[in-house]
Amino acid sequence: MTPRKTLRDYIRTIPDFPHEGIMFRDVTTLFADPRGFRIAVDQLLDPFVDVKIDKVAGLEARGFILGGAVAHQLSVGFVPIRKKGKLPGKTIAQDYVLEYGKATVEIHDDAFQPGERVLLVDDLLATGGTARAGIQLIERLGAEVVGCAFVIDLPDLGGRKLLEEMDMGVHALTSFDGD
Repeated sequence: MTPRKTLRDYIRTIPDFPHEGIMFRDVTTLFADPRGFRIAVDQLLDPFVDVKIDKVAGLEARGFILGGAVAHQLSVGFVPIRKKGKLPGKTIAQDYVLEYGKATVEIHDDAFQPGERVLLVDDLLATGGTARAGIQLIERLGAEVVGCAFVIDLPDLGGRKLLEEMDMGVHALTSFDGD
């Protein structure tokens, strides 16, 4: 009898991408496998099944895939948090720091109503900068982030600590040390 695959078994590691010394954790192999994708979606939403959630927000771009599936399972709306210039209509923006510079994410200025409860979803938590910017956008519109869910945590990069210092609950399905 072959052992059952774990979620981690569906994630491919690509050395030296996008730069030498980086071990890229590729979730496209997870998405391509129906069992792996189902496991990820079910495990991402599991801690939140009994939590009142009005909307799921997903960070560009893999967070759209996961967040959309989680929102569908919870029967709630989905809001994309996009890179600057990708959304039509009126938006609000939040800058955040990257390893070599800064970037900006945006949401529509009517994406959330005051008091709505939001689950933030993405594939990977590294430094936490993008997630923090997403949280700040959600809160600027008066909504409350009830938790953050990720497939992968890279704990050595400090993202979990950053979000926990913001009093955010962090749920990650697996972690990879050292990268």
